[in-house]
Amino acid sequence: MKLSTKGRYGLRALIDLAQYGEEEAVSIQSISARQQISDSYLEQLVRKLKKAGLVTSIRGAQGGYRLAKPAEEISVGDVLRALEGSIEAVSCQEGENCVGKDLCVARYVWRKVNKSIQETVDSIMISQLVEESRRIRENQR
Repeated sequence: MKLSTKGRYGLRALIDLAQYGEEEAVSIQSISARQQISDSYLEQLVRKLKKAGLVTSIRGAQGGYRLAKPAEEISVGDVLRALEGSIEAVSCQEGENCVGKDLCVARYVWRKVNKSIQETVDSIMISQLVEESRRIRENQR
């Protein structure tokens, strides 16, 4: 499985939003500058995250974006599914078109791999990544 820039950049943007949006709404331009992602691409990603209920927008002079729920309640899996769709490593053909489906033991492997990926991304919360980011920045000082 290889994540596209949607998943990678979107996750970075959401972590940034969690870090800087605790007190006030965060603008697309400020996220863009810190993360070095173009404004227009970031707007597309944030629109998808908003549609998935992960971010909310605030209008007006002090407007921008904030997390729609606490960072402790948003998993990496939530973000990746909102931006990438399915995050399976292998989508094995188990339907009628699969030749030898009744004898295919490789399906066992693909199910285990997919389950492992799902469990991993669902167990990592945005709040953990914010803390890790803070720890890295402190160690660089």
